[in-house]
Amino acid sequence: MSGALLEIEKLSVRFGGLLAVDDVSFGVGGNEIVGLIGPNGAGKTTIFNTLCGMIRPSAGRALFDGGEMSGLAPERVARLGVARTFQNVRLFGELSLRENVVMGAYRAGRCGLTASMLRLRHHARLERRALELANQWLDRTGLAAYADHSATSLPFGLQRVAEVARAMASEPKLLLLDEPAAGLNEPEKQRLAALLKTIVRETRCALLLVEHNMPLVMGLVDRVVVLDFGRKIADGLPQEVARHPAVVEAYLGA
Repeated sequence: MSGALLEIEKLSVRFGGLLAVDDVSFGVGGNEIVGLIGPNGAGKTTIFNTLCGMIRPSAGRALFDGGEMSGLAPERVARLGVARTFQNVRLFGELSLRENVVMGAYRAGRCGLTASMLRLRHHARLERRALELANQWLDRTGLAAYADHSATSLPFGLQRVAEVARAMASEPKLLLLDEPAAGLNEPEKQRLAALLKTIVRETRCALLLVEHNMPLVMGLVDRVVVLDFGRKIADGLPQEVARHPAVVEAYLGA
């Protein structure tokens, strides 16, 4: 996919004798929403962990905004402009919602240990900017009324939205969403989908999401990539992929 924001080229990940990701290639364009789907164990989260620097690829590479990102440490990947959420909600229960979102904003900043300890001018500017971004994303996601509440005291659906707010506070170019609708009821899923569409439209951030809820995926994404046993079996428009024989077999059996 020439000119894509994210380009994955012949990526493979092996854990001992298990080939979890096998020669996978696809791209994500700027301002594009792409769904990465497949049965459990297909390699979806492994690809996310590889992109974020938590796993080193066994072969192949990933390019982000034209530069190599394969093998970079997680903090360097974050500074490139990549943020993610996880399958399980990972909010800090001892912090307020606002403080949780501020943590996301800090990921986008650069402030050394000495400056932080001595509270030098650069650190003060970073703190102000982090608070501005946090308040902005609390407003944009409809969470401002809960800003001073304990993050984990919120209803589960709002905690999911809070994770999106925290990730977006880092001002990413690409947001990786790992099962963002897990545990949500139908109205919450619809509100989340509407929020994600608004985020892409207003910020031009690209989204790559892993999700098992097919109605949500097919109504949200611009394109779908399908994995099965670590290999890519389809890549195209949602309506085309839904009819693809290999995809039907992977989900329903022959």
